[in-house]
Amino acid sequence: MSMIKTAAELEAWCRSVDRRNKTLGFVPTMGYLHEGHCSLIKAAKSQNGLVVASVFVNPTQFAPGEDFESYPRDIGRDYKLAREAGADVVFNPEVGEIYVPGSSTVIEVTGNITKKLCGASRPTHFEGVTTIVSILFNIVRPDNAYFGQKDAQQALIIKKMVRDLHIPVEVIVCPIVREMDGLAMSSRNVYLNPEERKQATCLNVGLQKAAEYLASGAVDCRSVTRLTEIIESHIHSRDLAVIDYVKILDGETLDDITAIEPGKTALAAVAVKFGKTRLIDNRVLSI
Repeated sequence: MSMIKTAAELEAWCRSVDRRNKTLGFVPTMGYLHEGHCSLIKAAKSQNGLVVASVFVNPTQFAPGEDFESYPRDIGRDYKLAREAGADVVFNPEVGEIYVPGSSTVIEVTGNITKKLCGASRPTHFEGVTTIVSILFNIVRPDNAYFGQKDAQQALIIKKMVRDLHIPVEVIVCPIVREMDGLAMSSRNVYLNPEERKQATCLNVGLQKAAEYLASGAVDCRSVTRLTEIIESHIHSRDLAVIDYVKILDGETLDDITAIEPGKTALAAVAVKFGKTRLIDNRVLSI
């Protein structure tokens, strides 16, 4: 397995390997890998002959005052975990390698899909995401790219970007990987103190309670208002939890809905702060 730092090196590696009858899977990450990231690399390895994982903390998706400088980094650890999960290459470029001097081009997906949920409180975030992902797609030229369901809005936006721009890559979304107590794995979980970590399980439990109520057959079980109240009530029962949003939206477009219709999917999504740490989680709801 190789560690590659520049686009030119990666292009040379791609030329040097035999890609006949082999697809290339790509897993873009910001590093500080956990089992969630590793599950994406393992999925890519099971479905492709070659796998590239990138480790790049992207400055353009952080707003001023967010945690870009303090975001956890450990490239040695990341390299080891990526290798064990099955990556053939770890692409770890410097910022100047990605955003060349004088760079001013951005990729923006517009509409509800980027304005709601995390886009409402982080208005520049998804422009940074789509720009870096499109740059990485151009450098790596993968056949398949793997993203986690935990970042459900991000995955929907990237799928739309790929469709709209006719980018020849298949976007594959893999299930959320959780800790034993149900907390969705995240690189930011390390910021939580012991009590915050204990209370943070309320995100998953609230979502689970909504799913259980939907399945109960109660008269108002399909009501978005009622299901949202159930999630909010459980999260509010934890005194350290500060809700950014609790929303239930159309599972494909993120448009507003009033009820979950049979045969359609809805996305129940939450963002909650514990101290300075903002966590997200979600669950697909359907009947």
